[in-house]
Amino acid sequence: MHSPPLAGGAAGPAALRPLLDVVLDALHQGAKTRGGPLPKGGPDAVAQRVHAATHDVLPARGTGAEEALTTVVRALAEGAADPAEPLCAAHLHTPPLALAAAADLAASALNPSLDSWDQAPAASALEARLTRALAQEIWPHGDALITTGGTESNQLALLLAREHHGPVQIVCGAHTHHSIHRAAWLLGLPRPVTVPAPTGTTDLAALDVALTRLRHPALVVATAGTTDTGAIDPLGAIADLCARHHARLHVDAAYGGPLLFSERHRPKLTGLHHADTVTLDLHKLGWQPVAAGVIAVADPAQLAPLAHTADYLNADDDTHHGLPDLLGRSPRTTRRPDALKIAVTLRALGRDGLGDLIDRVCDHAVHLAQLIEGHAELELYEHPAISTVLFRPHGATDSAVAGIRRTLLTRGAAVLGRAHADGRLWLKATLLNPHLTPHDLDTLLATTLSARTAPTPAAPAEAPTAPALATTPPTEGTPR
Repeated sequence: MHSPPLAGGAAGPAALRPLLDVVLDALHQGAKTRGGPLPKGGPDAVAQRVHAATHDVLPARGTGAEEALTTVVRALAEGAADPAEPLCAAHLHTPPLALAAAADLAASALNPSLDSWDQAPAASALEARLTRALAQEIWPHGDALITTGGTESNQLALLLAREHHGPVQIVCGAHTHHSIHRAAWLLGLPRPVTVPAPTGTTDLAALDVALTRLRHPALVVATAGTTDTGAIDPLGAIADLCARHHARLHVDAAYGGPLLFSERHRPKLTGLHHADTVTLDLHKLGWQPVAAGVIAVADPAQLAPLAHTADYLNADDDTHHGLPDLLGRSPRTTRRPDALKIAVTLRALGRDGLGDLIDRVCDHAVHLAQLIEGHAELELYEHPAISTVLFRPHGATDSAVAGIRRTLLTRGAAVLGRAHADGRLWLKATLLNPHLTPHDLDTLLATTLSARTAPTPAAPAEAPTAPALATTPPTEGTPR
């Protein structure tokens, strides 16, 4: 039997090149068939189509690379919720830049694993440079680790606090991400003390009272960009309370952290440098393929508790003779070189280019909020802090709001999220596509209202020029 070619080595690129054409064609055809932001018909219909296309996942005889790639990739693309489509705006699920996806292909082909230097010589050196550069956006001498995202980063922040201070008492706002509570449970820490966040951010007076009552080390968790509304806590004021009460501070800036790259929006993070640890996610406002998380620390010595030795990976004598020890860079062993796509993106776009993308999506959110305010049938929750906008039809019940969202999903017409705020349920538009146009935003609102009145949503307009996203090219008749 013919042995299938490998992706790496000198012959790897020649083997990959024809397969890439097959993949790109399958992505194109799948998106064209889907014809919108997500597949029509709801979960059962999608599952049936996937089954019909890929019913024999493990045949007795293989179908060959071209058929398998065509069939499975096309089925996946046809059934995708594509964040590059203008009406796909539910979650912190970003459309990746094409250059980042291309870099990720190189990472997959070379397949370094960052658990020992002899598996990833250049990748480990690149990661070390990148993580220091990212941390030094916050502190002059910080360091950082690459993670799978905000959940792992937050868990590591709590782990480091526990290892430095013992079983710390976490104090956080009611708006804090669920991963903090889950991490406390996983790490055997006391149940977090939750203080009110009546305006969407931590109540400072309640935080002061909670810290005053504690008699053992505390870890305060602040948020820079909540999942529901994008709200940013008053970081400077929270840092002052932490200093007064000798509490450690972690800032979950998974969403809002990349505002650091925007000259216009960076002031929203004033006070961030007072944190001991910070979570960042570059697969949100960084347009990276998943995963591209970061946990940054003010003092690199804080990472010491992660040190670990496995003789076959980082033997003491190897370390003594200068081979870098990578096991302390993550609690994971096998680890992809996710730093590569981030480094390529930062080098290609620079601070100005990345800042421009951030400014674009924030501007889109402001414009959408203005459209909602001026619309007789819609109600705006509040003006956006970053790029998330909550709205609902005037007079609608929570049940009706939830029904509108599900109708849009079933029709394949639009992907909107849902969030509770001010005691009510709202539709949530999280705008992370820098290619949006004013017409797209008009169409999003019209399509949403059509879920109550008409069966067919309108199609959005062509996208403006901006760095290319990793999506299929527009075709005639395909909504953009």
